[in-house]
Amino acid sequence: MKGKETERVEARSPRTHLDREQVIEAAARLVKRHGPEALTMRALAAELGAAVTSIYWHVGNRESLLDALVERTLADLGEIRATGRTPAQRVAAVARALRHQLLDHPHLVAMVHERGLTERMFLPAQRTLVHEVHRAGLRGARAAEAVRAVQVHVVGHVLVERYRERAPEQHPGEEELWTARAAEEDGALARALAGPVDPETLFATSVRALVTGLLGPAT
Repeated sequence: MKGKETERVEARSPRTHLDREQVIEAAARLVKRHGPEALTMRALAAELGAAVTSIYWHVGNRESLLDALVERTLADLGEIRATGRTPAQRVAAVARALRHQLLDHPHLVAMVHERGLTERMFLPAQRTLVHEVHRAGLRGARAAEAVRAVQVHVVGHVLVERYRERAPEQHPGEEELWTARAAEEDGALARALAGPVDPETLFATSVRALVTGLLGPAT
């Protein structure tokens, strides 16, 4: 009986062995699950099983914690490497990698944006894209236009994907809208548009077409 009572007391006791890295890691978990607005010192203390004063001791106030978390996020995103044999394949690979970064860290990316560091977040991908468009023979304004076009395409695609995920069910849906047109001139088109959207395939198709145009002969 005494042993069980001791276990209950220990479970309620705050953690004494805590360091700054553990606090930042727990903050990242909270933001990843619930978004930046859920990150409060009390919520973080509860997540760690520690006293609020201990959190302040290790990371300062909430603003300092957010700054530290943003720096960690930027470091974790890291460099983006290009793969593939041709310039078009390598640029498309960078675009895919950037898209996955944004999709895998939605709340952390939102937090970086709120802190006014979006351009810094995109800098590693931009550097890699600049290197690849230079390898493809582009220079000056045309190279800058290609880099920005790829970046905007990725961000736009990610935003549309998130919108579709969060949007309420549509009435009528795509299937109902296009089934009625299946008997028209292009029935295969109507049936395809009535089916579900595959974001991976759609992104691969669109970015391939974009990159081919950007790296092709100037018009």
